[in-house]
Formats: sequence, C-alpha cells, structure tokens
Amino acid sequence: MSSIITFLGKGGSGRTTVAIAVAKKLADDGAKVLIIGQDSSPAWWLQLEAAAATGITEIAPNLSALQIQATALLEQNWEQIKELEKQYLRTPLLKNVYGQELGILPGMDQALALNVLREQDKSGKFDFIVYDGTGELNTLRALGIPEVGSWYIRRFRQVFADSEIVRNLSPFVQPITSAILNVSWSFDDLGKNEATDILEEGRKALKNPHRVVAYLVSNDDPASIATAKYFWGGAQQIGLSVAGVFLNGSANASQDFSPLKVINIPRKTGGDWQALIDALPNLRNPNDVPPPLTIDASTRSVKVYLPGFDKKAVKLTQSGPELTIEAGNQRRNIKVPPALAGQSVKGAKFQDGYLIISF
Repeated sequence: MSSIITFLGKGGSGRTTVAIAVAKKLADDGAKVLIIGQDSSPAWWLQLEAAAATGITEIAPNLSALQIQATALLEQNWEQIKELEKQYLRTPLLKNVYGQELGILPGMDQALALNVLREQDKSGKFDFIVYDGTGELNTLRALGIPEVGSWYIRRFRQVFADSEIVRNLSPFVQPITSAILNVSWSFDDLGKNEATDILEEGRKALKNPHRVVAYLVSNDDPASIATAKYFWGGAQQIGLSVAGVFLNGSANASQDFSPLKVINIPRKTGGDWQALIDALPNLRNPNDVPPPLTIDASTRSVKVYLPGFDKKAVKLTQSGPELTIEAGNQRRNIKVPPALAGQSVKGAKFQDGYLIISF
C-alpha cells in the first residue's frame, strides 16, 4: 500500500507546482513515487519538464508520472464490465456496445481517476502517490465516493428490505436468479459484494492520515485564502485529513489556518526547483492532524470538524440512527453507535472549529 498525497486550492494558486516539488522531494529522499495528473493537456508535461508519454513513465530516479486520459480508461473499464456481464448473464446485453464509442459524461473523469489511484495503491509498486487533481470541489466529490457510495448502498438496502414488494418476492428471487443469471443470489446479498468491499477499503484509507492526506495551497490573494479555507472545511465532510498549508509568497496567513502548520514557500523561478524543494517539510509522517470526526459514546457527543464555516453555513438534520451535516455544498451522513442510536439530538454548538452535537 502507498501513502496518497493530494492538494486543494484555488486555480492559479500553484497546486501543480507544489505537487511536482513534493514528488521530487520524496523521490530525492529515496521513496518510490508516482505523480498522477488529472490535467490531460500538454501543459502538464511541460510543467513536469518531461516528454509527454502514455502510461506510467519513469521521468527521474525513483519518480514516475502518469497522465489521466479519461477516454482510454473508460474504454478499458468498459471491457471489464462486459466480461463481468458475460459471467452472470446467459444473453449479455452490452456485447454490441463498444468502449471506443463511449463519450465522457461530467464527473466520469474524476471517478476514473479515483479507480486509477486505487489500482496503483493496490499494486504496491510505490511508496507515495502524489495526486495532482483539479484541487477543488470535484476532487472532494471524487475522493468522497467511498463514503457517499457506502451510504447509498446502506440506505437503499434498508429501503428494499422494508419494502412489502421485496418481502413478497424474496422467496422467488433465488430460484429465478439461478435459472436466468446462472448464479445464486437473494435480497440478503444486496450490499454484500466486491464493490462494497472496495468502498469500505476506501473509507478506511480516508480515515487514516498516514494513508490519504491533503494539503491546502494558497497565495497571498484574499480570494485564494478564502477558497483554501472553504475546501478545508469541505474536506472534513468526506473524512479527508488536511495536514498543512503551502503558502506561495511572503504573506503571513497563519491566523487564517490555525491550528494547521503553514509552510511559506518561495515562488519557483525558471527551471530551478531546488529552493522550492528545500523549503518543503518532512512529508512522510503527518502529525497533529485535526480529526474530521470524533464520536464519544461516554459523553454522548459527536464532534465534526468544520473549519471555514460558521453556524449559519451549516445545516444539521437527524433521520433515525443517522445525522446529516450539510456544509460546503456537500452532505455527510454520520451513523452513530448503538449507544446513541434512537436518541434525539439535544443541542449543537460551535467551539474551536468543531460542531459539537449532544445527545
């Protein structure tokens, strides 16, 4: 398994430059590093100062690069879907639909990139994967797929289980699937498959800052600082740990990002990377990372870290055993432990960047 590092910030704040510098520093320190770029244009390779290539390409000792090409990935994954269909259906429905003709819909490229991250992490070939994504809300939505996807499966599995139609059909599902699909399946198997295992692995990785961590990138522009703070709070909504801030230029913005460590870095000039690389901290062991979520059954409280937001920007609702937090144009559903399940929320307050919910 690898440690995955990504970056969040406003366009033009220097995210890609910082991502490349981080990858170079880790590689110089002896780690096997893969930098993955979401930008499919030639500009990404120009910033890397490397020749454009297809697939994983070594561009320096210990440093490899991979540029996301969504159309090629979609074609590749579509063929895998067709192979799976052939295993379960006697008469495949998708055999005459070809990956070469599929177009990219909004959001597909981020989901495909997430799968690339998962595959390269699983390969065990790299100590670090540096993900140079779009660095904004779409990146958060992509990294949040394991959390949100798990909720959809959990929630709708219960909806199906409670349905009278499902209860009436349940005795017939297993023999029908055996006859038609050539596989034994029942409604009890809904939400218990390889896909849900992958989502659960992703959720566990996001919860561990030594497995997946983000850094904010900003310059001294007030709009850039405000955007970085907004994405900081949004990252907490998917359970993504933010370990620090890279600040381009000489501005002092420590008070804007407390308690995160703010690292002032020089602007890169020409082809000289060394001054920027030398200014980077030790990235191997992120410490003192504020936890996005803390549930304490003994004190009957749930603490959700939401920096960058105030009480007016947050909406809290309760539905059965779950809490829904709405902030940063995102929703997070929190399943409380059995000791608190069924208990009504008695109060909520903001304190030191945390939304503290009491039962």
